[in-house]
Amino acid sequence: MAKFFIDRPIFAWVIAIFIMIAGVIGIRNLPISQYPSVAAPNITLTATYPGASAKVMEDSVLAVIERNMYGVEGLDYMTTSADSSGRGSVTLTFTPETNEDLAQMNVQNKLSEVTALLPSTVQQNGITVSKARSNFLMVVFLNSDTKSSEEMADYAQRNVVPELQRIDGVGNVRLFGAQRAMRVWVDPAKLKNYNISFADVTAAISAQNAQLSVGALGDLPSSQGQQITATISAEGQMKTAEEFGNILLRSDINGANVYLKDVAEIGLGSQSYNTSSYLNGKKAAGMAVSLSNTGNALAAATAIKAKMNELQNFFPQGVTWSAPYDTSTFVSLSIEKVIHTLVEAIVLVFIVMFIFLQNFRYTLIPTIVVPISLLGAFAAISYLGMSINVMTMFAMVLVIGIVVDDAIVVVENVERIMAEEGLSPKQATKKAMTQISGAVVGITAVLVSVFVPLSLLSGAAGNIYRQFSLTMVFAIGFSAFLALTLTPALCATMLKPIPKGHNHTKKGFFGWFNRVFNAGTRTYSGWIGKTLRKAGVMFVIYLALGAGAFVLITRLPSSFIPSEDQGFIMTTVQLPTGATAERTEKTLATLNQVAHSMPEVQDVVTVSGFSFTGSGQNMGMGFIMLKDWKERAGAGSTADAVAGKITGAMMSGAIQDGFALALNPPPIMELGNDSGFSFYLQARGTYNHEELVARRDELIQKMRQNPAMFDPSNVRASGLDDAPQLKIEIDRMKAAANGVSFASIRSVLGTALSSTYVNDFPNDGRLQRVIVQASAKSRMQPEDILALTVPAGNGTLIPLSSFATAKWEKGVEQSERFNGYPAMQITGAPAAGKSTGEAMAEVKKMVNDLQGNYSLEWAGQSREEAKGTSQQNMIYLLALIAVFLVLAALYESWAIPFSVGMVAPLGMLGVAVGALIRSYSNDVYFTVGMVTVMGLSAKNAILIIEFAQDLHNAGKSIAESALRAAKLRFRPILMTSFAFILGIVPMYIATGASSASQRAIGAAVFWGMLVGTFLSVFLVPMFYIIVNLVVRFFTGGKQPPVQGELDLFDDEEDMDAQAFSKH
Repeated sequence: MAKFFIDRPIFAWVIAIFIMIAGVIGIRNLPISQYPSVAAPNITLTATYPGASAKVMEDSVLAVIERNMYGVEGLDYMTTSADSSGRGSVTLTFTPETNEDLAQMNVQNKLSEVTALLPSTVQQNGITVSKARSNFLMVVFLNSDTKSSEEMADYAQRNVVPELQRIDGVGNVRLFGAQRAMRVWVDPAKLKNYNISFADVTAAISAQNAQLSVGALGDLPSSQGQQITATISAEGQMKTAEEFGNILLRSDINGANVYLKDVAEIGLGSQSYNTSSYLNGKKAAGMAVSLSNTGNALAAATAIKAKMNELQNFFPQGVTWSAPYDTSTFVSLSIEKVIHTLVEAIVLVFIVMFIFLQNFRYTLIPTIVVPISLLGAFAAISYLGMSINVMTMFAMVLVIGIVVDDAIVVVENVERIMAEEGLSPKQATKKAMTQISGAVVGITAVLVSVFVPLSLLSGAAGNIYRQFSLTMVFAIGFSAFLALTLTPALCATMLKPIPKGHNHTKKGFFGWFNRVFNAGTRTYSGWIGKTLRKAGVMFVIYLALGAGAFVLITRLPSSFIPSEDQGFIMTTVQLPTGATAERTEKTLATLNQVAHSMPEVQDVVTVSGFSFTGSGQNMGMGFIMLKDWKERAGAGSTADAVAGKITGAMMSGAIQDGFALALNPPPIMELGNDSGFSFYLQARGTYNHEELVARRDELIQKMRQNPAMFDPSNVRASGLDDAPQLKIEIDRMKAAANGVSFASIRSVLGTALSSTYVNDFPNDGRLQRVIVQASAKSRMQPEDILALTVPAGNGTLIPLSSFATAKWEKGVEQSERFNGYPAMQITGAPAAGKSTGEAMAEVKKMVNDLQGNYSLEWAGQSREEAKGTSQQNMIYLLALIAVFLVLAALYESWAIPFSVGMVAPLGMLGVAVGALIRSYSNDVYFTVGMVTVMGLSAKNAILIIEFAQDLHNAGKSIAESALRAAKLRFRPILMTSFAFILGIVPMYIATGASSASQRAIGAAVFWGMLVGTFLSVFLVPMFYIIVNLVVRFFTGGKQPPVQGELDLFDDEEDMDAQAFSKH
């Protein structure tokens, strides 16, 4: 193949140009994200049951839905959550290979089977089915100095939320606030005075505010001679508060009429008052946008901003928009930072090649191949539907050193043949390619076989590994293809002839470098001779190094992915159970002041009545946006440090009511919103709520009492704690004796306390709800509830106190289940210096020690970490087996694969040392670095062992072959290894966005290659001898001579000229 392209260099360029064009098109079409999509498909069903307690919601709504969902195809696990605000959700998580559109259809079909069994109020409010992720992509605000927050929320619900929900990639838009509604605030005392019940009020509104379907004038069948026909319309629905006020509740023969305005205050209000949002302490209409399961963060955020700019042209005067919380900023900066690292790596690799090759043309040819190979990889990953993310970009950075290596092998051999034989560049290239084509294919096959097993894994970690490994495989594949096509064509056309016997004497820096390097090589040759004379001792040292690597790796703490400074902090605020929204808003105002006192803080977004752990008046949360990374370069300005300072300030007395906890968010938020670890404590067997709470509190207490393993301030129960609840006990016998039906009791309690949605009214072109509820002052105290009246059998109204009593008792505010079992979620973080893996292992031990039938289920990122840890050993084993089998097939030998495979522990030792030096964990990046180093170490070993085998086949003894191969391949190995190592340096010292990830993978590969290369150049020749010694021992062949063959050769001065003809 190479000969064809050497004779047709334009053909080679045409193919390269096509590859580049495909790559450019691929880059333009590739979505950009921080990480590959790792979350399994999930479908969330959300129900609303105004006034229902958590227990009622669970029993009458969620349990009914839950029981019918177990047969859904592809279901992995299911969680349910109900709280006392009347909201509940069922979240179904499917296996990664499940088609989410099909899953949603199956879920909706299953839901339709049980909808009729749900309470009528739940059916009336509707059940929403969404595919959105649980975290927020961004929070968009509408701000105005002239309009109220209620007006802004109504405008947002009408004109902005529907537009944003239509954007591709957007799964859900949650408005913190609500649209307008006609609120009827009934005064129970006035009802009693007029002897009118709540049921009378709702019945009158329902009857008198109704759509009229009248018909048409002259409709068929018509009378003979009818000449016209016309549609008849009549005003049935009311539009204003005045019209609603004139609804007739009662009239008598004396003309005394009672109107709605006589017993109630009517006016436009909000449909719901559960949540409200603030931007830097000022109330505004906030909309939290969540991505769909398959949505792309950067594309969706860009489209949202474009849509908001478009909508701004139609905003009312004085209304503006902003998006202070925007996670896509970090995504774009992360990719931009990795691109800078990529460019820096290419420059550093060029410098290393130029120092070793010492000829601009020789250096330019491998440099030309780099962008073409990378563009080819971009084209391939675009075709496979992957994305530009930190993992694919890390692969691009790492693969640069591998890509130039193939081209260097070609250039080096062409140059050597021209110098030795005086051939023209074209003839020398043809001869060189006949010698090295097999080596190029062999090394490529080995490297590909190392990375392919990574693409076969499952789960979130599997998705991350897959995109990294496939990018590496495609770039390496294109590199090999170009080494057999474009590189020889470039050598034949770009290189200048060299006179036969020309020894390349250099002056200046290059002359000094060559002298120093040759002196070092002679010293190295001497050391190699000594090590080979003591092969047995060196093998024992090797075994000790391998054992050390194993011990270091097994003792490294495990985790999933290192935390990143993403430019913002999440804050959870929780007040004592029973606290009102007014108290929560005061605490949030204090949080805003504390955050703005920090010089690193840019904006503060706070939400009252909502948090990721539960909803209620005593819950709140904040998103604290930090200034740009460049403005936070000083010590103590990272997200972790600022979160610690804010938490410290709030815990030390700034907040008097409740507590607030500021946390750096998890690196992959689609796996959950908890940093650290998160799990469910499940009750199996007979369920007792009080006992489950006691075991949960016992577990939390034990964790807090172990500060060496856990951060006590971060260990907490998620959700709402049990709280005092007012229980109304109805004496049914007394009620029946008074002629009061249970339906009347249910109606008055439901309408007065939780509100009743009666029907709709037209408001500015949109149908909005009419809601009846008792006025606020008449439902604040227990005695107010007992004073509510119900119609008795004789037509009079009697108070509830006639047959009911009220008492305080502790009740469930939030109920959770995992796979149908009652459960409670606990979140925490490891202590400083400890990893999540160590903390998770301790948690598992603690749960096993609990009395009773309790089990543990990991949640969110912890679940994926637990899965990923179990797959790591399989990755390493698969990689080693793949390399062994490929080498055996390529070289028709079992000895060579063993010799090459023995180098793996040396690279592993380097990776482990790097993790130890930088205090990193055994995580996804550690595994990626380990596999990469295993492949590159194998490549270096192949260069020596294959060369030695060829020398041996040519008649040299085994020991002499090993020594000569090590010496002759020393310079190429160091050149390619140092090119690779220096290419990693920008990642190793990265700062700014995504720097934690870059440093983690950079440290693993940098130290792995540095230590692995240093040890392998000394030990690989020994491996070759030891393996051959073992083979001969078992096959009964001649023992390899050692002493006497290992003296230094007389021809060391020009080692490159003595290279074996194949190389």
